[in-house]
This record gives sequence, structure tokens and C-alpha cells, in this order.
Amino acid sequence: MHGFLGEFFGTLILILFGCGANASNSLKKTYGQNTGWLFICLAWGFAVTMGVYVAGVFGSQGHLNPAVTLPFALFGRFPWSQVFPYLTGQFLGAFIGAALVVAQFYPHFLVTRGGGNNVGIFATRPAIQRPGFNFLSEVIATAIFVFTLLNLGNFTTGLKPVVVGLLIFMVGAGLGTTTGFAINPARDWAPRLVYTILPVPNKGSAEWNYAWVPMFGPLLGAIIACGLEMLVG
Repeated sequence: MHGFLGEFFGTLILILFGCGANASNSLKKTYGQNTGWLFICLAWGFAVTMGVYVAGVFGSQGHLNPAVTLPFALFGRFPWSQVFPYLTGQFLGAFIGAALVVAQFYPHFLVTRGGGNNVGIFATRPAIQRPGFNFLSEVIATAIFVFTLLNLGNFTTGLKPVVVGLLIFMVGAGLGTTTGFAINPARDWAPRLVYTILPVPNKGSAEWNYAWVPMFGPLLGAIIACGLEMLVG
């Protein structure tokens, strides 16, 4: 239960702050409109930091990401008995966090029409639609991210969550401009579902035809990272 609660609240905070920053940047008449890509990367980085801290207090390992939980279990770094509670907490937390963003920014969704109000506030989308290369981008970004995590030890303690946040910032700044750096299936799919089913004003397509990329690209990238760590560790 502690694992579920930690992952639920940690991922909720991650998505609330992260998608909130996306909304601030994209929606009309916010004080953060058009603040830019580095603002987005920094916000997502510290969203992860705060989420990991909260998850750790509730007793989870602060994965907040199926692309951490599943590959860790596959390579014996995490007990299979905890996989379902962790994944459930991650997807539910991401869903509730995204729903809160809809409520927080509802008046701004009302006044935003056209390209400024799209699924990119909630989920990732490619800068150039090339599915094979988009998939590769997610594989590379997630592999680098997870390989670094594997060499941090317990990343919920001390200043390590801040290091994880800086890592997210660097992944976004250095590799994320191609696909929006999902590197996390729960971060993409649950908010995309919120955008699909909730009455978000002036919404467009949820682009589910692309959603396989942020689901399977991060999983493969993380598996590669765990395999590499096993070979060289």
C-alpha cells in the first residue's frame, strides 16, 4: 500500500506541475504564455524532483514511471509483487494530476482556440512526424535517463531528487526537442486519456495514432539501459 500511495501522490505532483507548466506556456492570457522550451524543461525537471521527494516520504522508491518499474523488475532490481501497485499508482496519479490541470486552467482553455490549445499540453507529439525516428528518439532519451538513474543508488534521499530533476532538465534540453521527451508511458497515456474524455474546451485530436511511440519507446530504452548496466556494472 505504501508503494501505491507513494507512486500515486508522487506522479500526481509530477503531472500537475509538468502539464501545468505546459498549459501556462501554451494557453492564452496566462502570465506564463510563450515562456519557452527551457522553462518547460526546468519545470518538468523540478516537477520530478518534488514528486520523488513526496513518493519517498510515503514509502515508495519514487519511480513515477513504468519505464523504471517494469525494466527494474525484469532485471531483478525490483520485486514483481510490487509492480502492479506501482503501475496502478503511476497511471491513476497521472490521470488525477492531468484532470486538476483542466480545472486549474479551464478559463484559459475557453479563450484559447487554434494551435495554442492542443494535446501537446497533456501528452507528447513529434516536432517532425517520422514514427521510426520518433521512436528512436524516445529510446535514446530514456536509455540515457535510466542508465544514469541506475548509477545514483537510492534516488529518493538527500539531494538526489534534485540531481534527478537536473537530469530531466538536461534530457529535455539536449534530446527532448524532437518528441517532447515523454520517457514515461504513464506521463503520456494518462494525461492523453484525460484530454480525450474530459470536456476540455476547444480541444482538438488526442492523436492516439502516435501514442505507441511514448509507450514502447521508453520501455525499450529502459530495458537497453538495464541490460547495459548489467554488462558493465
